[in-house]
Formats: sequence, C-alpha cells, structure tokens
Amino acid sequence: MARRRKNRLLIPNARQEMDLFKTNVMSKVLGTNITSPDDVSMEVAKQLDIPLKEQGNGELKAEDAGKIGGAIGGNMVKELIRMAQSAMADKQK
Repeated sequence: MARRRKNRLLIPNARQEMDLFKTNVMSKVLGTNITSPDDVSMEVAKQLDIPLKEQGNGELKAEDAGKIGGAIGGNMVKELIRMAQSAMADKQK
C-alpha cells in the first residue's frame, strides 16, 4: 500500500507566510495577479491545460496532479535558492 505524504511544516505557525510566499512566487512566474494561495493551483492548471475543478477532482490523474504540484513546488524551491544565493553574495561584500 502506498504511503500518504503529509504536507506539514516544521513550524506550523509559518503556514500563512508560506502561503503568501507561494502566491507571490507564482504570480511572478505566471505573470498574473494571484491574490489567494487557493487560486494558485487553479491558475497553474489552467496554464497547463489540466481540467481542475474547485471541488471534486476524483477523476484527476495522478500525473496531472503531479504536474500542478511540481510546477508550484519547483518554482518555490528555485526562488528560495535564488534568495539564499543573493543573501550569501551580500554577506561576502
């Protein structure tokens, strides 16, 4: 049986800031003005031409769900790396 991953933050109180970070990163990447973290997945799905609904996505293929989550998570990681590199460069000055 497949194990289910739980999307838990090490610091639970950081959820609001992580949601804001996700919204900001994906707004830049997609070139849209996304205001809610809940809208990020919908916008990414629209960009990837994946039929995602507000509720009841039981027929959504795992591959498609992975494409949506991968696009979001991948861009967040890229931005975090960019921020860390920038901070390290500033520290060396």
